[in-house]
Amino acid sequence: MDLNSALRQFFTETGDIQLPPQLTLAGLSELMYQADVAAGGGERPCMTFWDYSADSAGEARTFNRTQVNTRIKAVAARLQQVGSRGGRVAILAGNSPEYIFSFLGALYAGMVPVPLYDPNEPGHGEHLKAVLGDSQAQIVLTNRSSAAAVRRHFAEKPATERPRIVSVDALPDTLAASYVNPATDPQVQQELAQSSTMPVDTTAFLQYTSGSTRTPAGVRLTNRSIVTNVLQIFVANQLKTPLRLVTWLPLHHDMGIILASFVTILGLPMEMMTPRDFIQHPSRWTNQLAARKGGDVDTYGVVPNFALELAVRYGAPTEDQDFSNVAGIIIGSEPVSESAVKNFSEVFGAAGLDTSVLRPSYGLAEASLMVTTPQTPNRPLIKHFDRAELEAGRATEVAAGADNAVPYIANGQVVRPQALTIVDPETKAEVVDGVVGEIWAHGQNIAAGYLDRPEDTAKTFNQTLGERLADGTRAAGAPDEGWLATGDLGSIIDGELYITGRLKDLIVIAGRNHYPQDIEATVQEASEHVRADSVAAFAVPGEDVEKLVILLERADSADPSGDQEAIEDIRAAVNRVHGVNTHDIRVQAPMSIARSSSGKIARRVNQKAYLSES
Repeated sequence: MDLNSALRQFFTETGDIQLPPQLTLAGLSELMYQADVAAGGGERPCMTFWDYSADSAGEARTFNRTQVNTRIKAVAARLQQVGSRGGRVAILAGNSPEYIFSFLGALYAGMVPVPLYDPNEPGHGEHLKAVLGDSQAQIVLTNRSSAAAVRRHFAEKPATERPRIVSVDALPDTLAASYVNPATDPQVQQELAQSSTMPVDTTAFLQYTSGSTRTPAGVRLTNRSIVTNVLQIFVANQLKTPLRLVTWLPLHHDMGIILASFVTILGLPMEMMTPRDFIQHPSRWTNQLAARKGGDVDTYGVVPNFALELAVRYGAPTEDQDFSNVAGIIIGSEPVSESAVKNFSEVFGAAGLDTSVLRPSYGLAEASLMVTTPQTPNRPLIKHFDRAELEAGRATEVAAGADNAVPYIANGQVVRPQALTIVDPETKAEVVDGVVGEIWAHGQNIAAGYLDRPEDTAKTFNQTLGERLADGTRAAGAPDEGWLATGDLGSIIDGELYITGRLKDLIVIAGRNHYPQDIEATVQEASEHVRADSVAAFAVPGEDVEKLVILLERADSADPSGDQEAIEDIRAAVNRVHGVNTHDIRVQAPMSIARSSSGKIARRVNQKAYLSES
């Protein structure tokens, strides 16, 4: 199957994306599978899961195209027996082939998957309860390794209120024969004929926000928004084929599930492991990146920033490894740091990695996945801005090493066809290059809104653009209405987007703006007593002005007797670098700071907990 031709059919001659009204993810998946089988690709291995639970070297479970399709249809058939079309199906499991089979199986059954995680994961119990309550999922899909934890999670509920729990790896392959494609069901066709919403615009799945910026809300991702964004990613990143994906990203996260699902839909080879297995031994991921499987195949990876640091420390290349086969590493999900990119480039560049394959990118669930990525040869690109100017809302470039210089990584250009601009959060008017404002986006990749939250949907997804720039508006061709207000702050310089922070996380003290990640970086550098990537900085109300609070986790090897010295060093560093007096600094045990379900520091959750204790 010629993948480029298969995807190019959805583009017009002018580069716009045009999707058939009957298109769904399930329909696209089956279309690709049948084309592959017709071309003799049914026995081609396409999914390998590396299990390290019993053997530190890893045990590989590999599935070919036909086996994957059979497992998907077995899940779909079971769902059709116990559920109804359009119903919501929660997935409670860790990374595994069964997770992918569950997600795509729900789509094949005409139901709406809600990707979640194994209840064994610590610290997320309240988030899980909130999401399950909001989604009203009546069926839970899991696997044998997570089934006991899933049943314990629902044990306190009366039997009549518990969802039906299905362990998908206990389903026989023979079930697949009873699967009925909803597209061929006369009753379904009659319902579609009476509906004002075409299949392409129906909700494909619900992606719940992590809770780091708001109470978890279900983002309604449609078939149109997801397919559109995948096509945008394919073109913007100039993906080479044949390609191979190496991933450990959590499948309950939008970046993890969309990429893994589309690689599966397209029948491309994928090596998969769990986040825990990567974190325990980062070399497992780097070894897979370097592996030459399938001959001349371009290898891709997608990771958050902290993975680069871990790979350098614990997964550095061996003498015989060659990383010249790596064609792309997309970096997202959290702010990308100068040190992580430089260290990774230096260590892996010496082993054949072309460092231009590093693509710091920006996206969010509300836009399906990706909004911007570097699309010029000059990458990764780092600039330094004056801290005082940033506090005044201007991104003014200064030389590296200059007083008050703060490094920022370019996140590239908007993936087309999609519009992006920067606006004044108060007036909604476009601002010129170099001014910091809120990032707004507009395109067919934007989600349909939040589940059952009309006010939040209107506030986030249906913004009206104010005054456009008279010279060089970035919104040319886009309407005034229907803009996505991302809540993220950034600036455009020389055609590159730089993310400076989140609007709601911004710390304002005595009229000056301070970015929490900037303060957190200062804390990290001030003392070896601080555990890596384990700092939360936020503001709390004061009598006259807001006050700065810093929570940090003690390094694994640090002794609590050194807490006070570390606090003094941090207080002095924050005052010296940022000109701010810290109201309170608290040193805590490792893994005690609240994080989102995707592992990011949840500043607002920590702020709320702090205020409740004060």
